[in-house]
Amino acid sequence: MKKKLVCFLAFFIVLFSSLAFAQKDTLQTSKVTTELKQKGYPVNPFKDTLFYVYNKVGSFTAENRANAITEKIRKLYEDSFFEEDSIIVVPSDISQDIVYKNDFIIMSILDGDAKAENQTTGFIAKRNLNAIKKAVIYQNENYSMLPKRLGYTALLILIIGIVLYFVGKIFNRIRLHILKNSDKYFKGFSYNNITILSPQKQQGLLMRLYSFVKGFTLILIVYFSLPLLFSIFPATEAYTTTLLRWILTPAKLAVMGFVDFLPSFVTIVVIVFIFKYTIKVIRFFFDEIKKENIKIDGFYSDWAMPTFNIIRFLLLAFMIVIIFPYLPGSDSPIFKGVSVFVGILFSLGSSNAIANMVAGLVITYMRPFKIGDFIKIGDVSGEVIEKTALVTRIRTPKFEDITIPNSTVLSSTSTNYSSNTKQVNNGLLIHTTVTIGYDVPWKDIHKALIDAALKTELIEQTPPPFVLQTSLDDFYVSYQINVYTKHPTKQPMIYSSLHQNIQDSFNAAGIEIMSPHYNAIRDGNNTTIPENYLKSDYEAPSFNIKNKS
Repeated sequence: MKKKLVCFLAFFIVLFSSLAFAQKDTLQTSKVTTELKQKGYPVNPFKDTLFYVYNKVGSFTAENRANAITEKIRKLYEDSFFEEDSIIVVPSDISQDIVYKNDFIIMSILDGDAKAENQTTGFIAKRNLNAIKKAVIYQNENYSMLPKRLGYTALLILIIGIVLYFVGKIFNRIRLHILKNSDKYFKGFSYNNITILSPQKQQGLLMRLYSFVKGFTLILIVYFSLPLLFSIFPATEAYTTTLLRWILTPAKLAVMGFVDFLPSFVTIVVIVFIFKYTIKVIRFFFDEIKKENIKIDGFYSDWAMPTFNIIRFLLLAFMIVIIFPYLPGSDSPIFKGVSVFVGILFSLGSSNAIANMVAGLVITYMRPFKIGDFIKIGDVSGEVIEKTALVTRIRTPKFEDITIPNSTVLSSTSTNYSSNTKQVNNGLLIHTTVTIGYDVPWKDIHKALIDAALKTELIEQTPPPFVLQTSLDDFYVSYQINVYTKHPTKQPMIYSSLHQNIQDSFNAAGIEIMSPHYNAIRDGNNTTIPENYLKSDYEAPSFNIKNKS
């Protein structure tokens, strides 16, 4: 029994001790928790502590809050145009907020902050507000940043002015050097004996480029200086990023676009290189045909260059078709829309041009005439001075340059007076007609016409001239004198000389060239032969009337 009593007492003693130790641990834990809650973190933006922060808010610890509030108070000090009346307390549903200029929240006082100090949220908000105001005002009065910032601004403006001055001086020296050595640097630009740029135009273009580069450089210096000026004052600091973004964002896009385009660019260069040298090989082949070093049956040498131009055009068109997908933006709807629009404009506005080009191509292979030939197209006669893809130009004997569309040339009848004037041919046969009455023997007329033809310059003596009697009319006979010449471009002069010689020959032979109606009242009239061709005893016949009854 005694033994059981001892065990029972021992059990109660152990139980009591355990409860005592448990209560002691609980009290110690509660004390530690209370101590942790009561630990504050100072807000000291200017070394002196303004107040403490005890409670955390969400994921922000009390220390984080204290550091954030410290930084915001420093920003108030950095504001050169600080207004103390703009700091106010704005109550909300769950806190009292200390706000600057209605949108900059410096700190929020919650119920937990008030309990930690055994005060109300309104009291703590007012106290902290006054502490912040006094600290910022004191710092501004004794350590104001405004004079320094104004000094930095003035210094930066001075530096910018000096940089602009020296950059302008450098550009002016470059300009004077270019102008002094213009004869050395500006030789003009020519390609295949065609002057594309004269020295004066080349100099003018370079000076325009110089002015553009100078202006762009000065503007760029000023533009990049503005972010530095704006960064001095906190109120304008936000514009720094905006200005840099305006110029750096497009530049970045351009650089990245070019980098992305590099593989396609290399492909385009290779394609152009292949087509360029392919065209050179074809050009060499057709040059040899033109020089008649290579002869192909049925293919004339004067077809060489037109055929080459056609092949070159087709190759270039094919090259553009291949390159097109590699061009930047070629798959965009805008690019496709512009391509369709240009195609429609070309098809609608170039129908006549295409018709003339096709006609010019057909004329080239028809070979009706070539440069230097004397031809007649419709009512226009003259020497061919130019043949292009669209028009043919003719210079008349009066030195009038007439432009005829190739479609008109193709649809009109053309006469080539020069095609048979080579050395191996007899030449061009030109002719003129005189009408003489039946009373003159035809042999005398033939002889007079041939004598006149032989005296005419620029005609061929072999084959000799010949006469054709082309008609026997009511009152006269038509005699046609035919002569050969190898100078078709001199036809007006040859005809004029031939007509003069015919007059002289007929007058010398005593043959009158006159109208048959004039011959019907011949009696009583003087002869039409010039006096120096008449015999010395010539007398005009009398007018006779005979009565046959």
